[in-house]
Amino acid sequence: MKRAFLALAAAAVMTGSAYADDHDVDGTFGRLDHVFLIIMENQTNTDILGNPDAPFINSYVAKVNHATNYFGVGHPSAPNYLEIVGGSNFGVNNDVWPNWTNGEGCVDNAPGSTGCNGAFTPISTPGVDNGVVATATTSTQCNGQITLSGSPAPNNCALRDYPAHAFTPQTIADQLTARGLTWKAYEESLPIVTPGVFGINYSDGAFSNLSAASVFAPGPIQKLYAVKHNPFVYFRNVETTGLDHIVDFDGQNGLWADLQKDADDVPNFSFIVPNQCHDMHGFVSGGTPICSTGTAAESAFTMSVGDAEVEKLITGIKASPAWQHGRNVIVLTWDENDYSNAANRVVLAVETNYEKNGRVSDDPVDHFSLLRTLEAGFGLPCLNHSCDATSEVMNRLFGGTRRFGNR
Repeated sequence: MKRAFLALAAAAVMTGSAYADDHDVDGTFGRLDHVFLIIMENQTNTDILGNPDAPFINSYVAKVNHATNYFGVGHPSAPNYLEIVGGSNFGVNNDVWPNWTNGEGCVDNAPGSTGCNGAFTPISTPGVDNGVVATATTSTQCNGQITLSGSPAPNNCALRDYPAHAFTPQTIADQLTARGLTWKAYEESLPIVTPGVFGINYSDGAFSNLSAASVFAPGPIQKLYAVKHNPFVYFRNVETTGLDHIVDFDGQNGLWADLQKDADDVPNFSFIVPNQCHDMHGFVSGGTPICSTGTAAESAFTMSVGDAEVEKLITGIKASPAWQHGRNVIVLTWDENDYSNAANRVVLAVETNYEKNGRVSDDPVDHFSLLRTLEAGFGLPCLNHSCDATSEVMNRLFGGTRRFGNR
């Protein structure tokens, strides 16, 4: 795999890319023992900051380290999640479902479902990703997921232009494993019983797209868990050998159980995704609307539910044995705005347990810089667009100092 990466890096240099060489990323904030990354959904920073329906988040952001100029990279959800963990959208241009390996394909037993149309072949070989334009003048320049009315708002898609480029089919999970470090994705409302995660494209925590057709007879089930928010299962190697790393919040190997364990038994990298009623996404398709955003009152309620979820997660993490030992970080961010014609700027908050918090940075950064910073904290090589010269390590937000032009 390393040979493939080196070959791609060499090709990138020949085509004038800003990709760096294959080397470990250095930061000034030191090595990290545990990273708890919480991903929320579809809110611009101005939707959150100053909003009385998100009192905990506003109080929290004011106390910890805060990037005021942090961006998603295009739209919709699935590409952004992939960019956070892999530095590329890997050619995924929509919230498509995986075409699961081992001959299973894509299955949905719900009557009349069209969800498997255009199912995505799991990523396993080098390829070319989709380019995005910072300020999209047509929806196709931003993966077809942006609503344009009037003049395009600056940076309505991304912080900067990212032309299509060759990618290495890896994520930070592969990098961690190669270094003998551990990772886990905690996805709320996954079934905690067989079949676990394999083949699951949506679930209400008990039933899923794989449930018998009779389950759907009374009507659709709530799609609380959504595969578009689980980037790791878009990779063939994870589908075939790594699904034990992906669990629900509940259960004996879930998030809440793991947070009670000794620090050495907690993954070095915890990727934490609430379900679609708890992550501010709202408008969950299927069944009776339980977190609708159809009215201002409903949107306010969904915001307050998300705020309560963030408080629950952060309080639980900080009460855990793992937080008390070693050098640890909590990162809270959103994947994108709601693909409206507004800057795709979202909240990024960072709390460390090893340095005084309260730093504020207005440096322009995005998901690729976040990945590069996490790689620096774990002593890993840069990967895909995290190798771009513009994807600088966010040193000060993680308790370090500026060095060599890095932030």
